[in-house]
Amino acid sequence: MVRGRGIGRPFPEGPLPEFGLYLLGEEPPAVEWDSRWVRWPDFRLPIDRIDARAALTEALERAATQRVEVACLGGHGRTGTALACLAVLDGVPGRQAVAYVREHYSPRAVETPWQRRFVARFR
Repeated sequence: MVRGRGIGRPFPEGPLPEFGLYLLGEEPPAVEWDSRWVRWPDFRLPIDRIDARAALTEALERAATQRVEVACLGGHGRTGTALACLAVLDGVPGRQAVAYVREHYSPRAVETPWQRRFVARFR
């Protein structure tokens, strides 16, 4: 199970995550659960794409048995991009992943042309 959210918004109702993947330009605040930080400035792409891919792979693997949270500040651009990349890792074709995430998560997901291109080329 994977949930996307914006950490700048109130915490949603429901169970707490067991793993969090935080996509921020600066180190995220501490949380009670296992977490990983990917340095990813707002409206941009990850600083280290190899680390980002490893983090996304870890999140997908953990989602098989744990509640996973993927979050950036607003919950749309970076979070949507990461969710689309997770969809690609799970078998959705890269050129369809953005539309998939916009339909199932948020119509505002994946905000910039370079984020869309990143997803389309993600493997």
